[in-house]
Amino acid sequence: MKYSEEAAFAKLAAQCSAAECCTNDIENKMRRWEMDEASSKKIIQRLLDEHFIDNTRYCRAFIKDKIMFNRWGRRKIEEALYAKHIPKDISTPIFEEFDEENYLNTLRDLLVARGRTIKAKDDYDMRNKLIRFALQRGFSMGDILSVIDD
Repeated sequence: MKYSEEAAFAKLAAQCSAAECCTNDIENKMRRWEMDEASSKKIIQRLLDEHFIDNTRYCRAFIKDKIMFNRWGRRKIEEALYAKHIPKDISTPIFEEFDEENYLNTLRDLLVARGRTIKAKDDYDMRNKLIRFALQRGFSMGDILSVIDD
Protein backbone atom coordinates (compact mmCIF):
# COMPACT_ATOMS: atom_id res chain seq x y z
CA MET A 1 0.00 0.00 0.00
CA LYS A 2 1.52 3.33 -1.07
CA TYR A 3 0.95 6.58 0.83
CA SER A 4 2.17 10.06 0.04
CA GLU A 5 4.57 11.53 2.57
CA GLU A 6 1.88 13.82 4.00
CA ALA A 7 -0.74 11.05 4.15
CA ALA A 8 1.73 8.70 5.85
CA PHE A 9 2.62 11.37 8.40
CA ALA A 10 -1.05 12.04 9.18
CA LYS A 11 -1.81 8.33 9.57
CA LEU A 12 1.25 7.73 11.78
CA ALA A 13 0.62 10.85 13.88
CA ALA A 14 -2.91 9.61 14.56
CA GLN A 15 -1.60 6.18 15.54
CA CYS A 16 1.08 7.67 17.82
CA SER A 17 -1.53 9.88 19.46
CA ALA A 18 -3.64 6.83 20.31
CA ALA A 19 -0.86 4.49 21.46
CA GLU A 20 2.77 4.89 22.51
CA CYS A 21 5.10 3.87 19.67
CA CYS A 22 8.85 3.75 19.28
CA THR A 23 10.90 4.73 16.25
CA ASN A 24 11.38 1.09 15.27
CA ASP A 25 7.61 0.43 15.21
CA ILE A 26 7.09 3.37 12.86
CA GLU A 27 10.02 2.39 10.63
CA ASN A 28 8.63 -1.14 10.29
CA LYS A 29 5.19 0.17 9.39
CA MET A 30 6.62 2.44 6.69
CA ARG A 31 8.72 -0.44 5.35
CA ARG A 32 5.50 -2.48 4.97
CA TRP A 33 3.99 0.50 3.15
CA GLU A 34 7.03 0.49 0.84
CA MET A 35 7.92 4.10 1.65
CA ASP A 36 11.25 5.23 0.23
CA GLU A 37 14.13 5.75 2.67
CA ALA A 38 14.31 9.54 2.29
CA SER A 39 10.59 10.02 2.97
CA SER A 40 10.75 7.63 5.93
CA LYS A 41 13.58 9.59 7.52
CA LYS A 42 11.72 12.90 7.04
CA ILE A 43 8.55 11.47 8.58
CA ILE A 44 10.43 9.97 11.54
CA GLN A 45 12.22 13.26 12.18
CA ARG A 46 8.97 15.20 11.99
CA LEU A 47 7.25 12.78 14.38
CA LEU A 48 10.18 13.17 16.78
CA ASP A 49 10.25 16.96 16.44
CA GLU A 50 6.52 17.23 17.09
CA HIS A 51 6.77 14.77 20.03
CA PHE A 52 4.45 12.16 18.55
CA ILE A 53 7.16 9.59 19.24
CA ASP A 54 9.76 9.62 21.97
CA ASN A 55 11.85 6.52 22.61
CA THR A 56 12.46 7.47 26.25
CA ARG A 57 8.76 7.94 26.94
CA TYR A 58 8.00 4.71 25.06
CA CYS A 59 10.65 2.81 27.02
CA ARG A 60 9.33 4.08 30.37
CA ALA A 61 5.76 3.01 29.48
CA PHE A 62 6.94 -0.35 28.11
CA ILE A 63 9.00 -1.20 31.20
CA LYS A 64 6.24 -0.16 33.59
CA ASP A 65 3.65 -2.18 31.66
CA LYS A 66 5.78 -5.31 31.47
CA ILE A 67 6.75 -5.26 35.16
CA MET A 68 3.38 -4.33 36.62
CA PHE A 69 0.92 -6.08 34.33
CA ASN A 70 2.79 -8.83 32.46
CA ARG A 71 5.11 -9.57 35.40
CA TRP A 72 8.22 -9.85 33.28
CA GLY A 73 11.70 -9.75 34.72
CA ARG A 74 14.37 -7.29 33.71
CA ARG A 75 16.21 -9.69 31.40
CA LYS A 76 13.12 -10.46 29.32
CA ILE A 77 12.23 -6.75 29.10
CA GLU A 78 15.79 -5.92 28.01
CA GLU A 79 15.57 -8.54 25.26
CA ALA A 80 12.27 -7.08 24.02
CA LEU A 81 13.71 -3.55 24.04
CA TYR A 82 16.79 -4.78 22.17
CA ALA A 83 14.50 -6.26 19.51
CA LYS A 84 12.84 -2.83 19.22
CA HIS A 85 16.28 -1.17 18.83
CA ILE A 86 15.97 0.84 22.05
CA PRO A 87 19.54 1.59 23.19
CA LYS A 88 20.69 0.58 26.68
CA ASP A 89 21.59 4.19 27.46
CA ILE A 90 17.84 4.92 27.35
CA SER A 91 16.60 1.82 29.19
CA THR A 92 19.20 1.54 31.98
CA PRO A 93 18.31 4.81 33.75
CA ILE A 94 14.61 3.98 33.47
CA PHE A 95 15.14 0.59 35.12
CA GLU A 96 16.93 2.39 37.94
CA GLU A 97 13.86 4.60 38.51
CA PHE A 98 11.76 1.58 39.50
CA ASP A 99 11.60 0.68 43.15
CA GLU A 100 13.50 -2.54 43.82
CA GLU A 101 11.08 -3.54 46.58
CA ASN A 102 8.07 -3.28 44.24
CA TYR A 103 9.96 -5.30 41.62
CA LEU A 104 10.69 -8.05 44.14
CA ASN A 105 7.07 -7.95 45.39
CA THR A 106 5.93 -8.49 41.81
CA LEU A 107 8.18 -11.56 41.63
CA ARG A 108 7.00 -12.74 45.05
CA ASP A 109 3.31 -12.47 44.05
CA LEU A 110 4.04 -14.24 40.77
CA LEU A 111 5.78 -17.15 42.53
CA VAL A 112 3.05 -17.46 45.16
CA ALA A 113 0.38 -17.64 42.45
CA ARG A 114 2.40 -20.11 40.41
CA GLY A 115 3.18 -22.21 43.51
CA ARG A 116 -0.55 -22.85 43.99
CA THR A 117 -0.82 -24.50 40.58
CA ILE A 118 2.38 -26.55 40.52
CA LYS A 119 2.34 -30.22 41.37
CA ALA A 120 5.60 -31.22 43.03
CA LYS A 121 6.86 -34.32 44.80
CA ASP A 122 8.53 -32.36 47.59
CA ASP A 123 9.82 -28.92 48.56
CA TYR A 124 13.01 -29.39 46.56
CA ASP A 125 11.03 -30.17 43.39
CA MET A 126 8.71 -27.21 44.04
CA ARG A 127 11.66 -24.85 44.50
CA ASN A 128 13.29 -26.00 41.25
CA LYS A 129 10.06 -25.62 39.29
CA LEU A 130 9.53 -22.13 40.66
CA ILE A 131 13.11 -21.15 39.81
CA ARG A 132 12.75 -22.42 36.23
CA PHE A 133 9.44 -20.59 35.86
CA ALA A 134 10.88 -17.28 37.13
CA LEU A 135 13.97 -17.62 34.92
CA GLN A 136 11.69 -18.06 31.91
CA ARG A 137 9.89 -14.85 32.91
CA GLY A 138 13.23 -13.00 32.79
CA PHE A 139 14.09 -12.64 36.46
CA SER A 140 17.70 -13.02 37.58
CA MET A 141 18.78 -15.94 39.73
CA GLY A 142 19.84 -13.56 42.50
CA ASP A 143 16.38 -11.96 42.65
CA ILE A 144 14.66 -15.35 42.52
CA LEU A 145 16.74 -16.80 45.34
CA SER A 146 16.26 -13.71 47.51
CA VAL A 147 12.48 -14.07 47.16
CA ILE A 148 12.30 -17.86 47.50
CA ASP A 149 14.58 -17.90 50.53
CA ASP A 150 12.35 -15.39 52.39
